[in-house]
Amino acid sequence: MKNILTFAFVALLSTLSFAQRHGQKPVNSDENPVKEGHYNINKFKQLHEELATPNAYRTASGAPGYAYYQQQADYQMNVTLDDTNQKIFGEATVTYHNNSPDPLDYLWVQLDQNIRAKDALSKKINGGGPGVGYRPQKFVEEFMGKPFDGGIKLDYIKDEQGNDIKYTINNTMMRLDLAESLAPKSSMVFKIKWWYNINNYLVARGRSGYEHFDKDGNNLYIIAQWFPRMAVYNDVEGWQNKQYLGRGEFTQVFGDFDVKITTPADHILEATGVLQNRKEVFSKTQIKRYNKALSSYDKPVLVVTQEEAEAAEKKFSNKTKIWHFKAKKVRDFAFSSSRKFIYDAQAVKLGDRTVMAISLYPKEGNPLWEEYSTKTVVHTLKSYSKRLFDYPYHKAISINAKQQGMEYPMICWNYGRSRPDGTYAERTRTGMMGVIIHEVGHNWFPMIINSDERQWGWMDEGLNTFSQLLAQEELEEGFPTRGYPKDLIQYMTGDQSRIAPIMSQHEAVFDSGKNAYHKPTAGLYMLREFIMGHELFDHAFKTYANRWKFKHPSTADFFRTMEDASGVDLDWFWRGWFYTTEVNDIGIKEVKQYVVTDKPTARVKRMAKAYGMTLEQFPKMLYLVSKESDDFTPDMLNNTDPKENFPLLKDYIDKNFSSQEQASLKNSKYFYEIVFEKNGGLVMPILVDFVFKDGSRETFNYPAEIWLHNDKEVKKVFPSDKEIVEIIIDAKEITADVNLDNNYWPKKETPSKFEEFKEKKK
Repeated sequence: MKNILTFAFVALLSTLSFAQRHGQKPVNSDENPVKEGHYNINKFKQLHEELATPNAYRTASGAPGYAYYQQQADYQMNVTLDDTNQKIFGEATVTYHNNSPDPLDYLWVQLDQNIRAKDALSKKINGGGPGVGYRPQKFVEEFMGKPFDGGIKLDYIKDEQGNDIKYTINNTMMRLDLAESLAPKSSMVFKIKWWYNINNYLVARGRSGYEHFDKDGNNLYIIAQWFPRMAVYNDVEGWQNKQYLGRGEFTQVFGDFDVKITTPADHILEATGVLQNRKEVFSKTQIKRYNKALSSYDKPVLVVTQEEAEAAEKKFSNKTKIWHFKAKKVRDFAFSSSRKFIYDAQAVKLGDRTVMAISLYPKEGNPLWEEYSTKTVVHTLKSYSKRLFDYPYHKAISINAKQQGMEYPMICWNYGRSRPDGTYAERTRTGMMGVIIHEVGHNWFPMIINSDERQWGWMDEGLNTFSQLLAQEELEEGFPTRGYPKDLIQYMTGDQSRIAPIMSQHEAVFDSGKNAYHKPTAGLYMLREFIMGHELFDHAFKTYANRWKFKHPSTADFFRTMEDASGVDLDWFWRGWFYTTEVNDIGIKEVKQYVVTDKPTARVKRMAKAYGMTLEQFPKMLYLVSKESDDFTPDMLNNTDPKENFPLLKDYIDKNFSSQEQASLKNSKYFYEIVFEKNGGLVMPILVDFVFKDGSRETFNYPAEIWLHNDKEVKKVFPSDKEIVEIIIDAKEITADVNLDNNYWPKKETPSKFEEFKEKKK
């Protein structure tokens, strides 16, 4: 009977203890009557409803499935850059490979230059009041009835036999209606001829165009979205034919390119791909310098000097030359050309391969660019290759273009100019280096890990900005870097009507910088720093990169791979951080100090009476008693050494532990019950620093699952061999906690950063 009673008592004690820990009340009691049921609203609910069902194309692990496919588009092109009239003329033979299991009755082609057409859809959609100011050309275009005549002008589209192909243009998209369906696992060839007026991107901001230099009459061209490009067809979207409105960038098909570009004879040019005719476009001296750069691993070599560039910019040759490039397995092709270019290059060792880091810039960029551009490209290639996979292409190019920051395979444009006297601000230097890292880094996201930018801007911008953050931390101590969790507080506590979840179509977000760049970066930083840890995160992130390089990943593929490769259930994090705009606010509600006693408490006595047991029938136990409770007596303060003061504990230790093991046991003398409250909607781990009377401190990470059974409040008992004088939540400010005022015990009397922020908002 005694054993049965003891078992029943222990079972009841365990149940009550669990219920108390999690704030539960008895079901169907007067205090908690039965109410109407509800769907699962637990913050740890799995993401089955949000993510696409796994299938033969994309598996539940986040990897490509056995039936995964992707289309291919190969281009053979001849293009002429008309520097006199600022026009592009092009002819292309396109081979489209239908690797899908579906017959295609039509093909969709992107005409991104049509965003600059007179009747562009984006002009009708984009609102706003008067601008800060208007250059004369912009004023005439906007208000005097003479808009820029942009957009693709088509001469013809013909099939391989020379027959016209019927087409329909819908703003920035064009549908080619096929005479016969394109069967699965087959290909077709068509030819297209077009031209367009190149825009001055300083008049009407754009991702490509030209910059005009009034002093010397030259132009610097950054040419992209310049040819009709095949749209993506895949298992996720079908045809990705969403209109280009300006913010949502580009979704591209991998393919092989063979491109010949005709320019003025005195221009210097760089582009996507391997230059096939260097001897025809560079002087013998320049080729000799380039060959020297191929083995210069410690510093850049000037291939085209500033003296040569300054001489070229005065002549304006009326002759032409052809630059011939070939590129395999790239999703796009871009180039930059000017007679003003200085050109330098440096070799980079990646594994057993040598990659060239190259910079082109006008004299207006010096001395800043000659000193820092190529060195920054080198650093980026090494940093990203180490964390993801070795850069697979043979070169990475940084082009200096005013007020620019844009990326394409192997080539990117970046801002940053010195003052006329050659000096520059430190902010200009770090800003330039930061944008170079970012744009060169885009070679991984999305040029190789080819996500759908038109739909999900964060999949390239966020993942790349996070990688940029880590690269900048390695670059220079104290280098100014954006995207840390604490940088998000003002945004996340702003007007909720102007904040969208990360998982929003890119055109629909209000603040692209915070939504697509900074918030995803902060989320990945938190995953790496304290939710997953460096080892698990880095392995999972690298697994995602390698699974999906030269493929088209979806958001679900990223979420699933990060969990699959780490063994960490992150559905609660994806849902909270990516699918909602909820905030993190964890605070310390209460702290109680306890002492140890072996005297039965009033609660135990009541339970014994309810079971009809005497105290002698109870198993001998130790109890924690709050100093505020009626069970507390002053003599309990003398029990500062539990191992010595309680024979029950000492006997157990002596019987079960060797002397060596006993020496390693923690001799807890102080006991604290901490009540943590969660006022924000986000689930987040609790990072706690305990500061002791002797000045030392310890940091504890209570995982997010601590909130599994109570989303509002949890209690933890913390034993210590030293007296605690201060408890701090998120001491390093890395959990994006929006309210620091409740993060301290004892509560600080001085206003917190959050209070200061609220005052500023008022």
